[in-house]
Amino acid sequence: MVGGILPKKDETMNKLSILLAAWVLGSWAYLASAIAQDRPPNVVVILADDMGVFDLACYGRSDHRTPNLDRLCAEGIKHTSAYCGLPICSASRASLLTSKFPARLHLTTYLPGRADAPSQRLLQPEIEPALIPSAQTLAEVLKRSGYATGIFGKWHLGGGSSSPLEQGFDVSIEPSGNGDPLTSGGKNENLITDKAIEFIKAHSDKPYFCYVPHHSPHIMLSAQQSKLDRNAQAWNPLYASVIESLDESIGRLLSAIDESGQAANTIVLFSSDNGGLHVPEGHPTPATYNGTYRAGKGYLYEGGLRVPLLVRWPSKIARGRTIDAPVSLMDIMPTVLEAAGIETGKSVGPIDGQSQLAVWTQAKNPAEDRAFYWHLPHYTNQGSKPSGAVRRGNWKWVEDYETQSGELFDLSQDLSERNNLAKSQPEVAAQMHQLLIGWKTSLAAQECLPNPQVQTERNAELYIDQNASLIDGRTQSAQQIADAWAAWRSSMNKAIEKSQPKLKKTPSGITLLASESKTHGKRIRYEPETFKNVVGYWTEVDDWVEWSIDVPKAGTYRVELHCGCGSGNGGSMVDVQIENPAQTLEWKVRDTGHFQNIVIEPIGQITLQAGAGKLRVKPKTKAAAAVADIREIHLIPVGE
Repeated sequence: MVGGILPKKDETMNKLSILLAAWVLGSWAYLASAIAQDRPPNVVVILADDMGVFDLACYGRSDHRTPNLDRLCAEGIKHTSAYCGLPICSASRASLLTSKFPARLHLTTYLPGRADAPSQRLLQPEIEPALIPSAQTLAEVLKRSGYATGIFGKWHLGGGSSSPLEQGFDVSIEPSGNGDPLTSGGKNENLITDKAIEFIKAHSDKPYFCYVPHHSPHIMLSAQQSKLDRNAQAWNPLYASVIESLDESIGRLLSAIDESGQAANTIVLFSSDNGGLHVPEGHPTPATYNGTYRAGKGYLYEGGLRVPLLVRWPSKIARGRTIDAPVSLMDIMPTVLEAAGIETGKSVGPIDGQSQLAVWTQAKNPAEDRAFYWHLPHYTNQGSKPSGAVRRGNWKWVEDYETQSGELFDLSQDLSERNNLAKSQPEVAAQMHQLLIGWKTSLAAQECLPNPQVQTERNAELYIDQNASLIDGRTQSAQQIADAWAAWRSSMNKAIEKSQPKLKKTPSGITLLASESKTHGKRIRYEPETFKNVVGYWTEVDDWVEWSIDVPKAGTYRVELHCGCGSGNGGSMVDVQIENPAQTLEWKVRDTGHFQNIVIEPIGQITLQAGAGKLRVKPKTKAAAAVADIREIHLIPVGE
């Protein structure tokens, strides 16, 4: 080579070498892609924390920069009526991962929940202290089917036997929700993404499930000054800056998937655990507003329940589709399992979600007559009261448990839920109310009790004189809302300063598992299948089951059965007998629709002495073909 110029022969050889290398690399890339297409799809679920359905540009927000999520939207499906399981953190996450109604799990608010207070007319039920370990998660089912599984981000469903590593994840990396905006990200979004990318790169040889639940944009918020300057004209510049940083981190994750050669056979889903935070909390100004939709996080109005849902699967899903029909985040689990060729009934048993695979891949329409239900028997830090809701078709019913009254909305005409039609459409209102009652009954849903120590003037101050569900960011600036609601925010915080939330104390109680039981009779037996794990085959009225118990401390215990009963089989009368000392509780078996449709059934209280004893379950009458299935029994200390 002379003067940096290749002779012709060398130049030709160099070009041939480059072409050969490109052909080899291309062949390997093609081979990798072909192998990826011949196996179950990879699954990446990205979950934002408190991001509203109106927070992305692709959903109509003009003052937020979200180019990467907008690209994801353009490359797949945008759902405009996707609903979370409940508009609050832990409950929604549990529902997404198990495809179970939060009411079924007795996990109906965030952990540990808001404490009772004199400002509240009702006493809230005690929730489970964590996701029930026996609840099968999407990660558990995929792991058993050969998937590598990893979580990178926020779990918020408990530790110990309820931790990610015990609930199906091979890898669990859970950074805190506060980081350095310049390096790891203000909500550690960059660190979370880095670890998720490492996981994806390390698992090119097998299908993987990568769960990326971000802390962002949950308060408290921080951002780089450069982003604050760039978003200075946004409704909330700080929030817009955090959204931009989250979008950038997701863009890096999407690029890593594209560069892996497996993008075509990778299902990428993006959503949020609940609607955007529309009230001042943590910061003087509210984080965001939810466009035309009423209220936000913590509320059963559309602003609290609707979340963004974007789906990309290049080899199976057409680009640029919008689906307006309602779906649920509970649908993610059955849809993913069907896409992976895993039969839901045999892998996890009955669930509450519905597969949307045909909707995604064949452009079919979701079921029009499907009913969506929510039960939130709690007060929230955002100012909402215990309530329930049901949507069927275009009708939406929102019920206030304090006043035992409801609001009826026609969503086809009133997305803002401002025109209550309960009085003008009494028959529809009654039907929707009965739908809610029947659904709650089938799930043994927990209910509130009257608060004998309520201070009505404090209740009026926080929940009646000012109705936080009506805050509207379309007509007010963030600062105007901050000024108008500062005193309310202070009072809401002070209401629970000296109180502690109440949880079921199952870790300090007694848990009796079906696998530890001793069965007696002709047909009753322990059924170990993963999707069962119950005492079942209980077709003879003379068959019975017992457990040995060891009571650590004398006292009063609440008895709860985790049980199911097939459709048409409810009504059997059963005695739950305890020897320590001798006492009996009567149980009328509830029809749950399926023997593995497990609900948590409280049947009463007992007084136990410390030491060894027995607990027996003996039918007295059998209503139909079989009595029930029992997965576990909890004896929960009362008054600790």
